[in-house]
Amino acid sequence: MQAFHSDAHLLDLPDGHRFPQAKYRLLRERLEAEPGLIRLQPAVAATPDELALVHAPAYVDAVRLGGLTPSQQREIGFPWSLSMVERSLHSVGATLLAARAALTEGVAANLAGGTHHAYADNGSGFCVFNDVAVAARLMQADAAARQRGRMRVLVIDLDVHQGNGTAAIFRDDDSVFTLSMHGEKNFPFRKEPSDLDVNLPDGCTDEPYLDALDAALQQVWSRLAAEPPGLAFYLAGADPHEGDRLGRLKLSSAGLRERDRRVLQALRERGIPVALAMAGGYGHDLNITVDLQVNTLSEAAHSWQLWQQGR
Repeated sequence: MQAFHSDAHLLDLPDGHRFPQAKYRLLRERLEAEPGLIRLQPAVAATPDELALVHAPAYVDAVRLGGLTPSQQREIGFPWSLSMVERSLHSVGATLLAARAALTEGVAANLAGGTHHAYADNGSGFCVFNDVAVAARLMQADAAARQRGRMRVLVIDLDVHQGNGTAAIFRDDDSVFTLSMHGEKNFPFRKEPSDLDVNLPDGCTDEPYLDALDAALQQVWSRLAAEPPGLAFYLAGADPHEGDRLGRLKLSSAGLRERDRRVLQALRERGIPVALAMAGGYGHDLNITVDLQVNTLSEAAHSWQLWQQGR
């Protein structure tokens, strides 16, 4: 399975900042130390034209050229720097590459990504550009250019925080179906309506979570039966875990791994290629967060292997 990384560009953050940027390097190093089915490749940067499929050109220029206002930088949560620009461009580029690889091989991944709080004209919540939205639009444009007709896209967002930016970008667009399953009382406090939102109470544990997931997926398949998706994006956040600083849910490691298995199996059984993004993860112990993401990628690699075997 191909997986793309973009951790070479480090953010210039003050001491004690809540964003755990070290986890991206730690995840890549873990995968390099445990070679298996995952083929690691560095990402390339997304271009301004690719970003403009979703984002307002004035916003793209403000990010690239250092024109973000202080309030915009506060909303994003990062101070502007050249490394912030490069990191953001390469993170989107990693999801673009993963989407193309998934369409060829069934399953692929970005070791970062899942920046679902970014809107068309502003960033928010540690998200500068919306990588999944850009990749969805680019894959749809590629399909149209090759005269393959309309490609419907499915976004399965299981980060603990609602995918408000993605929901807003695709509002009233039936070519992209957005499912967000998240903590009801968690950030963002003003949520945007997805095509299907599943609001979970604080303290939700494995069994009710997995029951809610099964019910949500059944709704998705029912609502998309007339025009099944040609591509899915799976935001496999580690932040529903019981050890997450920002999550407020109580899933075990085994529960999260079962979540991943069910999502990947359901997509594989329906022949829907999937590009994964790791999305959030803010564990008190970053090594545990990395363990959870390794588990997700192991499940993805297993699903990729079954795709190659035609199963």
